[in-house]
Amino acid sequence: MLTSIEGIYKNGRIELAEQPNDVLEGTKVIVTFIRSNEIDLASHQINPAEAEVLKTSLTTFADDWNSDEMSIYDNYDAAKHNL
Repeated sequence: MLTSIEGIYKNGRIELAEQPNDVLEGTKVIVTFIRSNEIDLASHQINPAEAEVLKTSLTTFADDWNSDEMSIYDNYDAAKHNL
């Protein structure tokens, strides 16, 4: 029997969106991680209107963030640690 239930990986655990029916405790599972380009706004306590304001406000920085010179910050923590 296969049962599919959506969930979220958070703090090293899988949080299921709903409880499975007729699945015994201790049943083996296979977890497949699905990468999405969508951001779960609710998990960040942001509503769609606030997200639109943030997007509009931050768009002006996109050219700077995406410039080759900014790649120095890609591994900032590692570089800082090696000082």
